[in-house]
Amino acid sequence: MDAFYASVEQLDDPSLRGKPVLVGGASRRGVVTAASYEARPFGARSAMPMAEALRKCRDAIVVPPRMARYREVSDRVFEIFGRFTPLVEGLSVDEAFLDVTASRALFGEGEAIAQRIKETIRSETGLTASAGVAPSKFVAKIASDLEKPDGLVVVRDGEVERFLAPLDVDRMWGVGPTAAARLRQAGFHTIGDLAEAGEARLESLLGSWGRAVARLARGVDDRAVVTDGRAKSVGAEETYERDLHRTDEILKHLLDQSRRVARRLYKAGLRGRVVTVKLKYADFTLRTRQQHLPAAMSDTDSIYAACVELVERFPRTGEGIRLTGVSVSGLEEEPRQQPLFADPRSDRREKLQRAVSELEDRYGFARVTRAALLDEDD
Repeated sequence: MDAFYASVEQLDDPSLRGKPVLVGGASRRGVVTAASYEARPFGARSAMPMAEALRKCRDAIVVPPRMARYREVSDRVFEIFGRFTPLVEGLSVDEAFLDVTASRALFGEGEAIAQRIKETIRSETGLTASAGVAPSKFVAKIASDLEKPDGLVVVRDGEVERFLAPLDVDRMWGVGPTAAARLRQAGFHTIGDLAEAGEARLESLLGSWGRAVARLARGVDDRAVVTDGRAKSVGAEETYERDLHRTDEILKHLLDQSRRVARRLYKAGLRGRVVTVKLKYADFTLRTRQQHLPAAMSDTDSIYAACVELVERFPRTGEGIRLTGVSVSGLEEEPRQQPLFADPRSDRREKLQRAVSELEDRYGFARVTRAALLDEDD
């Protein structure tokens, strides 16, 4: 999808159409979640600090994200994908791989299928999408980005290496700005340069990922489209206006994020076995710590208890904390029947989570909270 979040905002609010729109937090520490195509010529981009984006694009209109609305539109788009093939691998709410090999007898070749999908999305949602058609996932991904918005790029068998060779190393999937700068410093400027390099040379520059980069640069990618669309993890995170310095401050925010994650797990009928805490320091260093639980869980107290233990495993650097995050992975569906010999403490926690979730549904998530999350004035 093209500038998906920003495009949905312009679709829902006609006054935003044709204007530079930034979706994200408007605060000093806010980050751009999406930038409309009107904002991009000024240098505004997604994942950029909002303050920087507003310096580059002074006339931009900042709109807070509405994730529920984006998921609603995403569900409609993915339903359209399913009309053309059951082999759909979602990468995010606005991007997917489709294997249409077995669909050609019904709908024509890949280019024709891509065009029909684009037209259907436009007619049924009012939004535009860009598509790449190629023999492999890697090449299709790159092709889909080349002529945005509303693009369609086809790379046929026998054309892959010629297509890839002149592209800048920035186009290499999985190579971020830091790795790209390292590659340029070593004399690699295009994907063609990477294709001519030995795997050992790229491994010395990029680590174990280097061998995969060498193969991808030559167009070698035999990965299949994986149709398991279930969530791999459920998480919540927040960037703060003021750096956090005290452990009790950090834990308070982790408790709030734990309850948000627990609610999402409960609503989805999921539980997980792995809890991960993420901390981003004032110098932008990002660290994570992970704990595997003896049994899958989905309640606030179990998630938070793991967070408390994990915080103790982070280094004491003296740096402030600008972001905290909690996620639960190793997901499985909630069992239909409770075990015969349930752990009483775990059982109490799950009953509490169920009761709280019912109250939140009745009165609203923001109106039901933990005493530990209240300020002294509340």
